Amino acid sequence: MKRSLLLVLSLVFLAFGSFTAYFSTTNAQTNDRQRVLKSPTPPVEEEPPPPIIVDDTPLIIKAEVVNLNVRVIDRNNRPINTLSQNDFKVYEESVLQPIEFFAREEVPTNYSLVLDNSGSMRQQLEKVIEAGKIIIGTNRPDDETSIVRFVSRDKITIERDFTDDRVELEDALDNLYVEGGKTAIIDAVYLAAERVQNYEEGDDRKRKALILVSDGEDRDSYYSEEQLFELLRESDVQIYAVGFVNELDKEGGFISKSPQGKAKAFLERIVKETGGKVYFPNSLNELPTIAKDIASELRTQYSIGYIPTNSDNDGSYRNIRVVVSDGPKNEKRIAITRSGRKAVPDGSAPSFQTPVRKSKGQ
Repeated sequence: MKRSLLLVLSLVFLAFGSFTAYFSTTNAQTNDRQRVLKSPTPPVEEEPPPPIIVDDTPLIIKAEVVNLNVRVIDRNNRPINTLSQNDFKVYEESVLQPIEFFAREEVPTNYSLVLDNSGSMRQQLEKVIEAGKIIIGTNRPDDETSIVRFVSRDKITIERDFTDDRVELEDALDNLYVEGGKTAIIDAVYLAAERVQNYEEGDDRKRKALILVSDGEDRDSYYSEEQLFELLRESDVQIYAVGFVNELDKEGGFISKSPQGKAKAFLERIVKETGGKVYFPNSLNELPTIAKDIASELRTQYSIGYIPTNSDNDGSYRNIRVVVSDGPKNEKRIAITRSGRKAVPDGSAPSFQTPVRKSKGQ
């Protein structure tokens, strides 16, 4: 009986174990199938965000830079060439201006020799040509020069346009000649100043100048003095003048200046307006020395640039004053530059061009 009971219990346990094993295997397979069926689907890739478009166009601020050519002298008219930016203050209409650019090294120069070939200059022509060659002989590699000859208003010609070729410039000087006509010095300066200003305009690294040689007497110009000075105020052309005024009449009228007095006053005014210098030689033998002095003056100056605090281009005239600090022992230093500028409205610059003399056969 006991053996039978033990046998039955053994069979029951055996059956239960088999069932359990079967159930575990089946359940594992089911879970595996479920695990396979319920495995997560791969995520859908999202489109990348659109790129951010950045406008990298540089911001351009339109600002007018006022360029000044400044000579500094002491009480004895000797040049002072060792100053720094801190020694200068620039005022426009009595308002201190921030200096944006300063240089004291030699800078390239575009300049015109404007030579009076009227009958009154007959005795001086040979020496004038010699002086012109001395000035040209001091040119630096980046300097460019033009030769302008004038007599009357219909005889103002560019004998040689801007070039750095000294041989061509000297040839143009050698071909100058005197002829009759009513001297039109105002017209000649007007046209030459306009030509220098417009030539390579925008190249702020170049100085612009005129060297005028004449007796200073105007007889028949189309432009008036005020029109000329209006143009000079709109430009940064510096004028040097050599005036042979001694042969002009010294006698004036009851209320008018003499021809000599008028000529001197005109030459002094144009150089003062532009920050240049005038010479009144008493002898032709002084010309070589004057020529060397002009060449030195052109190249021993300070270049100062500022952006006006008053940016309105309203056509008004603005006075400019440059102040230099005193030297050791209260040594007085004098700054010489143009006296002012005109805040030119856009599009109002003069457009008159210098007439070019046609060659023979044209």
